[in-house]
Amino acid sequence: MKRVVVTGLGAITPIGNNVPAYLESLRKGVSGAAPITQFDTTHFKTKFACEVKNFNPDEFIDRKEVRRIDRFTQFALVSAGEAIRDAGFDLDAVDKQRVGVIWASGIGGLHTLEKEIEDHITGSGAPRHNPFLIPKMIINMGAGMISIQYGFMGINYATVSACASSSHAIINAADYIRLGKADIIISGGSEATIAKTAVGGFNNMKAMSERNDDPQTASRPYDKDRDGFVLGEGGGALVLEEYEHAVRRGARIYCEYVGGAMTNDAYHISAPHPEGIGVVNVMNLVMQESGLKTSDIDYINTHGTSTPLGDVAELIAIEKVFGADAAKVNISSTKSMTGHLLGAAGAIESIASILAMQHEFIPPTINHFTDDPEINPNLNLTFNKAQNRKVLAAISNTFGFGGHNASIAFRKL
Repeated sequence: MKRVVVTGLGAITPIGNNVPAYLESLRKGVSGAAPITQFDTTHFKTKFACEVKNFNPDEFIDRKEVRRIDRFTQFALVSAGEAIRDAGFDLDAVDKQRVGVIWASGIGGLHTLEKEIEDHITGSGAPRHNPFLIPKMIINMGAGMISIQYGFMGINYATVSACASSSHAIINAADYIRLGKADIIISGGSEATIAKTAVGGFNNMKAMSERNDDPQTASRPYDKDRDGFVLGEGGGALVLEEYEHAVRRGARIYCEYVGGAMTNDAYHISAPHPEGIGVVNVMNLVMQESGLKTSDIDYINTHGTSTPLGDVAELIAIEKVFGADAAKVNISSTKSMTGHLLGAAGAIESIASILAMQHEFIPPTINHFTDDPEINPNLNLTFNKAQNRKVLAAISNTFGFGGHNASIAFRKL
């Protein structure tokens, strides 16, 4: 089985439009939440989200092309472009038939679909749809456009598993490289769902925070008074590469991908199993595949969405898997800063875990005010301030509606 390493990173997030800016905000514990600017929220219960700020796609993508792609694909191209430049491989020298793209989104071109339906309803009723409606909307277009942009002719598809989507993409990419079917795969995910249909739908599920009086503190994982997640948007990209291939070209290696696992709760369409059975299984499997012991793990980037049930269930699972080592590992939810990027969450949170290894710090869980009596006080949830710590191995967890669970392990070389 071949080894897989990470040689490039790219990110566009609510707290930074590239990796250096993202890193700085993770260190400082910056909240990306603010009033929504993308539509009129007058009639909505939640009026805020974690939007990407000061984003002008024309700075990165040809203006004519911008009109042909949805916002989620724009995020895909921007984050993938940064990761490819960061990896530093020669686009002319690389065997493009052995370079692939596996890209995720949980929902895809929601902005496009919503606008087209609104235009149809408010118009004459005649089918005068945009000729780019379908390619703008479909979820595979992130993967497709990255390949078209760079001429990558290898493995190419999209993964769709709600909030676990980009973790599944990364795991799939690593597995293909391990099997020798590709030398390099650009993987990750993007999401752009700060739209009326998403906010209205999540509101009526009672899934999102309604703390409109104080948006910046609304995403508060593990706090007693948490009232739901904060919607986010953006994208994250990782360049995964076969180890020997990376060494031959003298690549800078961030870390090694050492394991990925996927399970399902088989319990409920949106609620986690209260005893965290699926999460216990997925974490046991990732430990088994990685060959790491629980005492080797320095940091767990949790799914930690700030929902009453989900936060507790994941911590219960961590305690079951880690036993006495649960109190020794740093745990944090970076969703307290970025909000929940749905299908892109696993990508930007894997990047946060890798940055923690590179820069020897633990990103904080911000917005903690009141301890939850249902949470073990001996767990180190890295509240409110980043902590300095050497991180030699880290795990990133993501879980999605439908019971999907994914866990990824990285190790510093």
